[in-house]
Amino acid sequence: MDNKDTTHSHLLSFLNAIPPVDFCCVYGSTLHSTDPGKSTMVDYILGVSDPLQWHSENLKMNADHYASWMVLLGGAKLITNVADKLGVGVHFNPYVTWNNKMLKYGVVRMHDLIQDILNWESFYLSGRLQKPVNMLVDNLDIETINSVNLRAAVSAALLLLPPKFTEEDLYAKICSLSYMGDVRMLFAEDRNKVKKIVQGQFDLFQSMYKPFLEEYEGMKMVISCFPYLLISPHRGNCP
Repeated sequence: MDNKDTTHSHLLSFLNAIPPVDFCCVYGSTLHSTDPGKSTMVDYILGVSDPLQWHSENLKMNADHYASWMVLLGGAKLITNVADKLGVGVHFNPYVTWNNKMLKYGVVRMHDLIQDILNWESFYLSGRLQKPVNMLVDNLDIETINSVNLRAAVSAALLLLPPKFTEEDLYAKICSLSYMGDVRMLFAEDRNKVKKIVQGQFDLFQSMYKPFLEEYEGMKMVISCFPYLLISPHRGNCP
C-alpha cells in the first residue's frame, strides 16, 4: 500500500469512532503530507442530516470531544443552538486527540451545507470547498453540487483580476475570496497564507479548476467569433 492509500485509510478510520455521517472531507496540510504519521492537525468537515440527533449520539460516545461547560449546561440542544443562532451553522470540536493524532472536526446540517454551496449564504463552507479537499464520504453527491460553487469562484476571481495574470494568480485570487473581510488576516494570520496554500497545492488546484477554465476558453472563442458569425454565410470556424 502506497503513502496515498495509507493516508486515506488513516483518515477514514476516524469515522469508525463517531456516529454515521452523510458527508465528510478533510482539508489543509493533510492533503499534501508525504508522511501520514507526521504530527499535524487533521481538519474534518462532517455533514449530517440532523445535528441535534447526531450530537446526542456523539455525546454518548465521545463526550470528552466537547467543551465541558456545553455538556453540563445544555448538551446537544445547546451545542446545536449555539451553532445555528450565534455561528454559521457549524459546531467545531477542536484539539481532539485520537489514535495519537490531533484533529478538529466541524459538524454542519446537510441542508445548510448545500445552501451555502449554491447561494454563498455564509460563504464559510462554500469558501472552504473552493480550495482542495479530500472527500471521504459523499452520500448526496456534494462533489457534483460543488461545481456550481467552483464555477462561481472562477467568475468572481476573473472580475477581480487585472487583464493579464498567471494561472497561479487566478488560484490565489480564488483562494483569497473566503479571506476577504476576515479580520484575522490583518494581525493573526500569516500574510503569505494564500500564496503558501496555492504553491503547496498547485496541482490540486489545477485538477479542480481545469474543467471550468476549459469552459471559459470555449466561451472566449465564441465571443471573439461572434461578429464574424453574424456577417459570414459560412457558420463554421472563425478566421
